[in-house]
Amino acid sequence: MKGGHKKPSKSESNEPSSYGLGGSNVVVSHASRGALVPSSPVTTATPPPITSVTPLPLFRDVPVSERQSLFLRKLQNCCFHFDFTDTTKNAREKEIKRQTLLELVDFIQSGASKVISESCQEEMVKMVSLNLFRCLPPASHENTGQEPADPEEEEPYLEPSWPHLQLVYELLLRYVVSTDTDTKVAKRYIDHSFVLKLLDLFDSEDPREREYLKTILHRIYGKFMVHRPFIRKAINNIFYRFIYETERHGGIGELLEILGSIINGFALPMKEEHKLFLIRVLIPLHKPKPIAIYHHQLSYCIVQFVEKDYKLADTVIRGLLKYWPVTNCTKENLFLQELEEVLEATQPVEFQRCMVPLFQQIARCLNSSHFQVSNRVIRITLKLDIFLLLVSLANYTSFLLYLCAIAQTLQFYAFISHKNVIQVAERALFLWNNEHIVGLIAQNRSVILPIIYPALEKNVQSHWNQAVHGLTANIKKMFMEMDPELFEECQRQYEEKQAKSKEVEEQRQFTWKRLAEAAAERDGVGGGEDYMITS
Repeated sequence: MKGGHKKPSKSESNEPSSYGLGGSNVVVSHASRGALVPSSPVTTATPPPITSVTPLPLFRDVPVSERQSLFLRKLQNCCFHFDFTDTTKNAREKEIKRQTLLELVDFIQSGASKVISESCQEEMVKMVSLNLFRCLPPASHENTGQEPADPEEEEPYLEPSWPHLQLVYELLLRYVVSTDTDTKVAKRYIDHSFVLKLLDLFDSEDPREREYLKTILHRIYGKFMVHRPFIRKAINNIFYRFIYETERHGGIGELLEILGSIINGFALPMKEEHKLFLIRVLIPLHKPKPIAIYHHQLSYCIVQFVEKDYKLADTVIRGLLKYWPVTNCTKENLFLQELEEVLEATQPVEFQRCMVPLFQQIARCLNSSHFQVSNRVIRITLKLDIFLLLVSLANYTSFLLYLCAIAQTLQFYAFISHKNVIQVAERALFLWNNEHIVGLIAQNRSVILPIIYPALEKNVQSHWNQAVHGLTANIKKMFMEMDPELFEECQRQYEEKQAKSKEVEEQRQFTWKRLAEAAAERDGVGGGEDYMITS
């Protein structure tokens, strides 16, 4: 349900539903129950449950001794759920809750978390859980069975209840990042169960929610050291399910952003656990079809590993070759872009280990005729064609005008696509614009040039793209100036191979010609009788 919301459950009636803090079904672990963080003569008794959203006084308008109780009453006000699909329903109650959430955010941000009791912090986490942890509406592709659409090509789904959810997320964020929050106390309520439910919300289609989740989870990882191994393991499990089961998840990019910061802080020498994460998770993430959605973040994580430990370059490059696409030119361009970044951080020793299979693949890319045109250009052109066709069908006399318009459309398409074409061969040739890569190639030219020389010659002779012709000629000139003797030897070997191939082809054609003549002669002599030609 792309534009709607999940069907309300029995507890979500037309009126606001009250969730008493004492009767919450949210699991919170209790290690112990302490007194106020700074001991002060304040009231901590839980107020009686309220049955409706009611206006409450401001914190500054009550004595300090009553702020604990007022804090709990405001939390109870924020435990009511409303139907946001109807903007006219419960408008007054929604506004009261929004103002109450704003007051709670200001209260925590002002440093009040050091004066509120542990029980108040527990009730606050319960309130946050009641508001955030919910069933997400199904994505559009889950109802239709279609492939997930490119997020850049369609409007994102926006959560109707975001005016309240944003403030709840802000409250949680302020509580986590506050220097006054005691980690030993907070970890009893922000526990493994809480973290798992936060991770489940990363599948939300609303990008605003995923951005908050990314920030909060990153802060939790940084502040609660005891949770770090668990968070990494839980994220790995999400990736495993995405790679090997569903290939559908909305928050892969945000999770990779978190991991990018984590990888950046890895100590050296790198632990075996982290290397296994690279091999078992990050490299296989190149396999799913929707890689374009999260490739930028994935490439950053991969390059971070290579920069941390240059010995991993061979592992990464061979992993890219393992999952190299065959017919998907969009993915192929992404792989070439990532390959350039990895090679830029690769040392000569590691480069020599993988250069043969690497440049065999690059040679195939040099001869690729695939190209990617911007999806936006295709859609504009298709809509224009359909419009013109409908006009011509409505009026038969406009058929000639339709043909002229189609010709203009094709010219328009060619003009725009010229600026939006991503040529695979051209992207592969851009590797020679990188000085570090050129240096690696120059050191190993005796191995690399014989591999790619046939591809360069084939481009010059028969490739359809003029830009590819020009770039190929420049690279041939570069090799010629780099090592004239090697270049001439490769040229000679190529010409000999071509002559031999031509001779074999002529012999094959001659053999087929003789067989055809023999068959025609037998047909003429036999008078139509069937004969079997045997060797």
